[in-house]
Amino acid sequence: MEEIGTSSLPIPPSSASPPHLDEDYPKDVMNSIHPPRPDWYEKLFAFVMAKGSKAYEAKTQIFTNLRGTDKTVLELGIGTGPNLKYYASDNGVRVFGIDPNRKMEKYAQAAAAAAGLPPENFKFIHAVGEVLPLSDASVDAVVGTLVLCSVKDINMTLKEVMRVLKPGGLFLFVEHVTAEDGTILRFAQGILDPLQQIVSDGCHLTRKTEKCISEAGFSTVHINTTFVSIACILGPHVYGIAFK
Repeated sequence: MEEIGTSSLPIPPSSASPPHLDEDYPKDVMNSIHPPRPDWYEKLFAFVMAKGSKAYEAKTQIFTNLRGTDKTVLELGIGTGPNLKYYASDNGVRVFGIDPNRKMEKYAQAAAAAAGLPPENFKFIHAVGEVLPLSDASVDAVVGTLVLCSVKDINMTLKEVMRVLKPGGLFLFVEHVTAEDGTILRFAQGILDPLQQIVSDGCHLTRKTEKCISEAGFSTVHINTTFVSIACILGPHVYGIAFK
């Protein structure tokens, strides 16, 4: 992916206490949203993501918006943790990584260590974006790259992002979106979408994610569009930053 970015808007140091984690997280609710996959499927998907996603990391400049100290960052669909090296080396940053696939944890932990993140400053949480086990207004920033395509309810997930962000908090995103109606690519996406959901753990090819983000209630949203040649079937990509 080409280098992309917005103007640098560092998050000011926060003196707030660490977010409260819900120890009684409703696993039954999570399972109803994201039914457990077979163990072999989760292992295989985590392995493929760890080995095959390096050519498709979100190598962007949007993470410069996270510069600063004493930040609390929540990453949705952290997967194997490829983004951690872009922002987790700052002093004092605390990261909560959300993912419904438990098999991602060992890869994410390794990525956190490689990024210089102390073990006590990183926590992998087995959860879904639609029901985040964090208290209201408790994080400085939420990061989501190539994740809103696969959540079951995108609008519910964005409401949760708004809920856990502190006033003035940032939502940084990189997502693929549906191609323009009437194009050959849009036609192909419609045909391949059911198969994509099966092989890529719920990933949709035909979501208008940029529209959902724009209408989620953020005070300001900056969205840009690009096209990634190595992932042409996924269609255009949007990237940017939204402010609570």
